[in-house]
Amino acid sequence: MEETERIASDGRPKAEHLCVLIHGLWGNPKHMDYLASALRYKHSKDKLHILSAKTNSDTFTYDGIDLGGERVTQEIETYIEDLEKEGSRITKISIVGYSLGGLVARYAIGLLFSNGWFDRMEPVNFTTFASPHLGVRTPVLGVHHRVWNLLGANTLSISGRQLFTIDTFRNTERPLLSVLADPGSIFMLALAKFKHRVLYANIINDRSAPYYTTSISTTDPYQTLDAININYLPDYTPNILDLANPVSLKSPDTQPPLLTRIAESSHALLSRVPVFALLCVLVPIGSVVFLINSGVQTVRSQKRIRMHEEGNAGIGLGSYRIPLVVENARSTMESAFENMNARQGQQYLPESESEDDSNSKVTHEHENAHAEKPTSSESNLKRTTSRHAEFPTLALTPEQFAMVRALDDVGFRKYRVHIHQVRHTHAAIIVRSQTRKGFDEGKVVVGHWLDNEFEV
Repeated sequence: MEETERIASDGRPKAEHLCVLIHGLWGNPKHMDYLASALRYKHSKDKLHILSAKTNSDTFTYDGIDLGGERVTQEIETYIEDLEKEGSRITKISIVGYSLGGLVARYAIGLLFSNGWFDRMEPVNFTTFASPHLGVRTPVLGVHHRVWNLLGANTLSISGRQLFTIDTFRNTERPLLSVLADPGSIFMLALAKFKHRVLYANIINDRSAPYYTTSISTTDPYQTLDAININYLPDYTPNILDLANPVSLKSPDTQPPLLTRIAESSHALLSRVPVFALLCVLVPIGSVVFLINSGVQTVRSQKRIRMHEEGNAGIGLGSYRIPLVVENARSTMESAFENMNARQGQQYLPESESEDDSNSKVTHEHENAHAEKPTSSESNLKRTTSRHAEFPTLALTPEQFAMVRALDDVGFRKYRVHIHQVRHTHAAIIVRSQTRKGFDEGKVVVGHWLDNEFEV
């Protein structure tokens, strides 16, 4: 039955649905401008309120997913209270997170749920674009990779440690991302309340957040595109892959001859020689500047965190430092892992281990994909159980395997995105800059989301 519209004093209907947009690391509300404008073009002000969160702008994203989540929660609550003072009543809420903003969003919804907001508002859409749900640890083996992991984890203050899962979150003795995905936590209970849970993940060239983590997957079939067949949605070729059957391995007789593949690889490498030569000069200088700036920003971030913990940052801790787990938590593995820089090559579990642990550890690329939209909460949580052995299992940590299982159990519709025109696709997926011609493919992604997945 269609809802009765609330009417303002001037005779215009008032929107009852709030959509919150949350930017990523080093970001600010301007990064979400295209998403906001596309939403507004599709849905008028009498149908939808749009809040682009601003309290975590720029270097404030160094301060941790939890502090960022508390800031955003306060911002949402204040915004709703202000609307109510003007005569509006919010009865529906949707959350959209980009990159790190997806993790901040998952934390914030847990606080909203715990504070009782979901008793008065219907959680409708939860969407992430290129968000590192499993952290940014690149699946690798070997000592030299761990050096890169340790360096990356310690250049972004507490946010870096959380993203590399080497933090210990409060008194849990576990990384924050592990707590965030605990089936008994307020965060997962809140996530399960949303009517639609959708993610969009770049299959290649996302150097900020690799495919496996943005798609919540233990495999990465897209390492060698020449070896696979990619199946696209008919109306979104060649940018969005078929939800039910995104990829299959080519038979050996259809793959290019070995000499052809070697020649193509050599040509690609030679074409990059000038770039490599330039980087040999610029990277050492840029690295020094980056590390100095990281040190300065880390000190500033730690000062802000101390002020926050002391209650001097303008956020009442009593409202947000609530019990994180309301059911028995799943037992966890060892809490500290050294990780590696995302630029290093991915590695895989030994084949014997992958096969032996397939039932307990591995959730394959196809397991969560549903050809049709769920029609009830039960079907929304249901996932298929077929397993495809074409692609090896990535060398994830035990906690990351647990995160995959838990997040797949609550259920996401996962759209894989193939952007061709830019070498770094992380910003293109949401059209972070509207002046970049190569970002036009991101408009296809946003259009698909609005036309097929976003419900007002």
